[in-house]
Amino acid sequence: MLFKGKVFKFGDDISTDHIAPGRLFHLRSNLPELAKHVLEDADPTFASRVKPGDFVVGGKNFGLGSSREHAPTIIELAGVSAVLAKSFARIFYRNAINVGLPVLICDTDRINDGDELEVDLEQGYVKDLTNGEEMKFDPLPPVMIKILNDGGLVAHIQKHGDFKLD
Repeated sequence: MLFKGKVFKFGDDISTDHIAPGRLFHLRSNLPELAKHVLEDADPTFASRVKPGDFVVGGKNFGLGSSREHAPTIIELAGVSAVLAKSFARIFYRNAINVGLPVLICDTDRINDGDELEVDLEQGYVKDLTNGEEMKFDPLPPVMIKILNDGGLVAHIQKHGDFKLD
């Protein structure tokens, strides 16, 4: 899976409340409407500027907070191709894979807001097309690639009739 897009960079400790504002919890049954407010508490202009294929780049502990899967779901609904961060909250990481949103652990210090990236999930590299930097990350395990290719865990199980590793 190869992705190209523009970077929207955030700092450390971006919580699920930054991603899916708690004050809008009444929209939890209308995820497309909630996605119009994605990351609004971290950047009020993000939802209006993000384009399909773009990247969210964070620092340490991205996705901390509640275990709501609304947060990665609305990032994916906004068209974000992947989230890159130095580290993720464990539940956010698992929820992201389950909803079909690639999440990559890598050094994000040399990636700047507005840069253009090329990311190859299977080969495990990030190429910053703006500044020429190349970064490696541990490629996702084959089972995670299969889940992502199928559109998330539910779609994977629907397609295969069971959770299959091969």
